[in-house]
Amino acid sequence: MLLCVGGGIAAYKSLELVRRLRDAGAFVQVAMTAGAQQFVTPLSFQALSGNPTRTTLWDSSAEQAMGHIELARWADRIVVAPATADLLARLAHGNADDLVTTLCLATTAPLTVCPAMNHRMWQHPATQANITLLRERGAQVIGPEDGPLAEGESGPGRLTEAPAIVAALAANLAPQAPAKPGRLNGMRVLISAGPTYEDLDPVRYVGNRSSGKMGYALAAAAARQGAQVVLVSGPVQLPTPAGVQRIDVRSAAQMREAVLSALPADIYIGAAAVADYTPRQVSPQKLKKTAGTQTLTLELVRTADILAEVAVQEQALKLVVGFAAETHDVEKYARGKLADKHLDLIIANQVGIAGNGFESDQNAAIAYWDGGQREFPGTAKTQLAEQLLDLIAERLDA
Repeated sequence: MLLCVGGGIAAYKSLELVRRLRDAGAFVQVAMTAGAQQFVTPLSFQALSGNPTRTTLWDSSAEQAMGHIELARWADRIVVAPATADLLARLAHGNADDLVTTLCLATTAPLTVCPAMNHRMWQHPATQANITLLRERGAQVIGPEDGPLAEGESGPGRLTEAPAIVAALAANLAPQAPAKPGRLNGMRVLISAGPTYEDLDPVRYVGNRSSGKMGYALAAAAARQGAQVVLVSGPVQLPTPAGVQRIDVRSAAQMREAVLSALPADIYIGAAAVADYTPRQVSPQKLKKTAGTQTLTLELVRTADILAEVAVQEQALKLVVGFAAETHDVEKYARGKLADKHLDLIIANQVGIAGNGFESDQNAAIAYWDGGQREFPGTAKTQLAEQLLDLIAERLDA
């Protein structure tokens, strides 16, 4: 594993990442940008990795044998952590103006980037365009996380913690299930997954507990079955499934725009937990407590119904599949949505039960369609995804 450390305050966390990678059995070498060396010394990484830390293209002893090329060839995977906004931009545009960017350009090894920066920098359209470009080229993106930042603000921009990075790398390196030929071969499948966050002010938002795991499992399974998969994802901490084009969004409005822009498709699976309401106004400054006031009134307005809007599109969709997470009267509400939204199929599950639904790796579901239903007992979401796709393939011919 070649760990490339970028020049941000989160560089100190990469010391822990080296230790965790070695504990997991990886042989680690480290390369640092000039900026990274302003936060952490090369000697610290050398002590933890057990190998000399590379810092420059102009090391005469290492470059006698074109050492940077040898290092690029040596790596089984390159991990960039932290990946600053500047470093992401240089990687996306093929720059090779220092050791780290040259290594990333000269290697054929898979690339993983772990972004860390101010939340406004992360949300800037330029950064999002660079991330999208890297993903389209096959890079794995881990994070960033939402939370307190070094400058005292809060938002999406924290470097993912070392244990979670190692777990995501392990999942990405795990042998993939073999492709499963079937009726999804060559089809374009559009999937929405995860929550949406509706901002109240620069610090707070209205959200929900969706982890995105079900939607991501469906995307991974559809790709293995030969489909061309586009995944529109709300804010989650999950690696992009192999062979899947991922589009990151934050709000319901952004998800609607991304989904409609990704059409036409053969199949749309609306697995996202899209907010039903969004604040009428977003405060440009943090909302403050007022002395003597015990309540706060927020005016919320309905968001667009993405699933219903997709179902009436004139593009030649073969199947529109919705999800319904309910706390009670599951069949009543699910069949109501099936009819009201003009869906072909709806997958319903009961949330609020320990071990199932939101945030869990397990789920149970009942699928409903006009004149029929099928129950899926509790199992791993990865297994349930395969079962649901088998049903979706069946309903294509119904």
